[in-house]
Amino acid sequence: MKKTIFTGISLAIAFFLGFAFKSVTTQNKDQSKPRVTGIGGIFFKCKNPKATRDWYQHHLGLDMNPYGATFEWYEHKNGSNKAQTQWTPFAENSSYFEGDFMINYRVNNLEALVIELKKEGVTIVDSIETFDYGKFVHIKDGEGNKIQLWQEVN
Repeated sequence: MKKTIFTGISLAIAFFLGFAFKSVTTQNKDQSKPRVTGIGGIFFKCKNPKATRDWYQHHLGLDMNPYGATFEWYEHKNGSNKAQTQWTPFAENSSYFEGDFMINYRVNNLEALVIELKKEGVTIVDSIETFDYGKFVHIKDGEGNKIQLWQEVN
């Protein structure tokens, strides 16, 4: 029960931080440098992903799909460009990411960002992979946490 409450609170905080982060990143003076534009997804491990999805659907009203829940929003207050944030519980023994959670960050130009991050000494875990829904790469943050960068298909 404590883990469920913690997870719910963590997700709420992450979404609020995502909006705050969005405002900070859009005020970046040097727009020539590619950087993160928002949170693309929140992934966490749990004992029973199906039961967790069911709990969040029943108690919090999340509209579930086979991967979890997709939150749609518009990139600009008066814009028409719809964007998404994915919320997905994984099995606790999943090897897709290390630790208990992974955050997926949205970016505009993944290739250019990876070049910049390499110059800055950031650990790039794997090569950029391309799927029909976007490009992905995993990196390590300053604490050694594996995070995912995602460029949506335009």
